[in-house]
Amino acid sequence: MRMQKRARITSGFTLIELLVAITVMAIVAVLGWRGLDGIVRARLTLNEQLDQSRGLQLAFAQMQSDCAHIASTAILPDRPPIVVEPGKVVIVRTVFTDNQPMRLQIVAYQLKNGVLTRRESPATRDLDALDNMWTSTTSGTGGTPAVALQSGVESLNVRIWINDGAGWRVPGVDVVTYATAATPIVPTGLEMSLRVAGRSGNLTKVFLLGPV
Repeated sequence: MRMQKRARITSGFTLIELLVAITVMAIVAVLGWRGLDGIVRARLTLNEQLDQSRGLQLAFAQMQSDCAHIASTAILPDRPPIVVEPGKVVIVRTVFTDNQPMRLQIVAYQLKNGVLTRRESPATRDLDALDNMWTSTTSGTGGTPAVALQSGVESLNVRIWINDGAGWRVPGVDVVTYATAATPIVPTGLEMSLRVAGRSGNLTKVFLLGPV
């Protein structure tokens, strides 16, 4: 009887075995938590990159539409249809709506405080009013409120293409001279290069100015 009682007492887990089991479970839990945390972080990063890519695609699509509808020099005598400055692009585009004559609108793209914005003026057929809206839209004091297209933009580099043998011009570096209205020399291509935070390299897009 005494031997059977002693056998029952010594058949359980010892304190050392319990500590070892708890330690192993703790290690497994930590490893599982780290793996789950890595999956969650990777998912958040992927969602941010997808949202960023979607925003850039929409921004480039809007730019392409504006560039495709740029006003011709015949409509704008003695006025350039596009002005490019470091960090800023201003375009005069044509607007067509149902049962309305063709009108002109000023669109300004600008990088400010890491945000690429687009601002547009009301559409008009009055060239004098267009000149006034040019000043107010480009200075940010008039037109519709600026629409944020993409945040986290570190730099915006712009070049223009002119078919005069010189090719690409860099605003602020190369001198761009517009000829007289009889023989205007205006850009036919626009290159925009964005550097976005968290991405390696620049995102570059070339737009044709005018309908294809």
